Amino acid sequence: MSTNKVVYWGTGRRKTAVARVRVVPGNGTVTINGRPGDNYLNYNPVYLAAVKAPLQTLGLATDYDLLVNVRGGGLTGQADAIKQGAARALCELSPDNRKPLKTEGHLSRDPRAKERRKYGLKKARKAPQFSKR
Repeated sequence: MSTNKVVYWGTGRRKTAVARVRVVPGNGTVTINGRPGDNYLNYNPVYLAAVKAPLQTLGLATDYDLLVNVRGGGLTGQADAIKQGAARALCELSPDNRKPLKTEGHLSRDPRAKERRKYGLKKARKAPQFSKR
């Protein structure tokens, strides 16, 4: 990558996954942790669609490349983190992009996460088996 290209950054999070996304002018390729995006996401079309959704919303799917570093969580959390990071980077690209991305829900963080385990219970809510006698 040459140093004179314009780069836009965005950070996305979901559960324990954190993605740092760079949006650079290109032809629509996705590179995740140095591997092709479809390879990294196990060729799962749902994950690939989630990652490319912000670009599709704006009609820029063939104009920009995504270069991603992602850590933590599983593939679902990572794919959603990449989606949010890409959307934030595209907002840096142009302030006009914010409204369509927000209406599609690409900029909001999904707050759902695993609930902590409580003492006296086997899991967050599962109680030990009860027997009267």
